[in-house]
Amino acid sequence: MILSQRIYLRRFLDTDWRDLYEYLSVESVVRFEPYDPFTEKDCIEAARERQQQTSFWAVCLRSSEKMIGNLYFEPCQPEDYGNWKLGYVFNPVFGKKGYALESCRALLNEGFTSFRVRRVVALCDPENRPSWRLLERLGMRREGYLRQNVFFEKDSDGNPVWKDTYEYAILADEWNTLSKAPSTSFLPPII
Repeated sequence: MILSQRIYLRRFLDTDWRDLYEYLSVESVVRFEPYDPFTEKDCIEAARERQQQTSFWAVCLRSSEKMIGNLYFEPCQPEDYGNWKLGYVFNPVFGKKGYALESCRALLNEGFTSFRVRRVVALCDPENRPSWRLLERLGMRREGYLRQNVFFEKDSDGNPVWKDTYEYAILADEWNTLSKAPSTSFLPPII
């Protein structure tokens, strides 16, 4: 478990499917994800699968223990390079309260201090302004604009619908400097 001021991160439980359904079933939430809205059955399966995986973290409110989102944090291959990938999806009911920033910050701090992470990357759709703004508030830098590099669906003729991607990253030494700087006082504290 990873604790922060208002949230905690834990491994998934199979009972998390209801909270998953609250946001993964919403079209606007999964608009930039590589999947369609989930059904209840999809969420039941996803919660069971995520319970067995170490790359998914449930984000829960300390005040109520309600799961309000999830983080994805996994090493890239080859693992000995120390590169990890960050991803996130949150329930919009709890949006604009800083929970995504707080939870990502707590997980990045844990990654850089305990998991021996050297570099973290995150990808997002250029149209997903809240996502890339979050990455920038975390101190990550935009390293690339990848043109038509991925597709998640095909058009009616079976042709890929290509999407662009922003790539962000931060190094461990940059994180350490940033987390000690007084200018980061707007970030929720790590406990």
